[in-house]
Amino acid sequence: MARLSREDRQIALGRLQAGQSQRAIARHFHVSQSTISRLWVRFQATGSVADLPRAGRPRATTAAHDRFIRLRHLRNRFLSASSSVQALPGPHRLSDQTVRNRLHEAGLRARRPHRGAVLTRRHRQNRVQWGNQHLRWTVRNHRRHVWFSDESYFLLQRHDGRRRVYRRVNERYAPNCVDEAPVHGGGGVMVWGAINTAGRSTLVHVQGRITAQRYMEEILRPHALPLLADQDAIFQQDNARPHTARLTTQFLTDHHVQVLPWPSMSPDMNPIEHLWDELGRRVRRREEAPANHRDLLQALQEEWDTIPQQDIRHLIQSMPRRCWAVVAAQGSHTPY
Repeated sequence: MARLSREDRQIALGRLQAGQSQRAIARHFHVSQSTISRLWVRFQATGSVADLPRAGRPRATTAAHDRFIRLRHLRNRFLSASSSVQALPGPHRLSDQTVRNRLHEAGLRARRPHRGAVLTRRHRQNRVQWGNQHLRWTVRNHRRHVWFSDESYFLLQRHDGRRRVYRRVNERYAPNCVDEAPVHGGGGVMVWGAINTAGRSTLVHVQGRITAQRYMEEILRPHALPLLADQDAIFQQDNARPHTARLTTQFLTDHHVQVLPWPSMSPDMNPIEHLWDELGRRVRRREEAPANHRDLLQALQEEWDTIPQQDIRHLIQSMPRRCWAVVAAQGSHTPY
């Protein structure tokens, strides 16, 4: 059964004193109801929620050591436990696991970090400004006219460290337990697409390096312009160099295309990014994995056409929440 940290005990005690039920508190902290009951009985008997003295091995760290470890890792979340052992002042004989245990008591556990774009101060300011300008947008009046577009690169074989294998002890190097990964994932294909509340574009295969000239001739002219025939249509694209080149800008101006200003380093604001994730998951769920680039492109195009339009509509309807999130985060990273 999970133990409550010191901070969680204080929070649980406050909720008990406020009249909240023990069952609700236990459900919130994912512990048994008897744990909360014993905590309350201990507080009534001793006036404290600290552990009672018990026999056993003496604690290896002092209160000052615990505070040093906690503050050090709160100030830099990427430090290792071994670095804190070396940096701990005074004579001691602590192990890395002891430091991890103290961090666990403080509610800090090692987890896989979120990977986000590098955001400078100007990036954050622009993101907040953009979010404030579009907070009041509604799907009916504005977002139904916007076509969100982007490119994405899909690997033939994806090896991100999350795949698991069920094996016995000493079977780590058994041939049927080894995840063989080709160099650079075996290559992949790049595609372009655009979505709207009422429809989607065809999924366009982008071969080789994309330039402003190729972007204009192979994507904008044959695929984007037909979608933007409506005079109220708005075209969204990120700030990649082919998108913001003078040749591209002039082409869009000559064809009277209204372009939605977009803050740099803001993939979390574009709903099509979540659609790329869903597209990749659909391809990986296929019974027969694509064997080559041609099979991968065919699978992507087939799955792209089968994604329900309602799912796309829900993604675009999340734009108000995305704007609120980026403003609340002061331009920093958001859950999207």
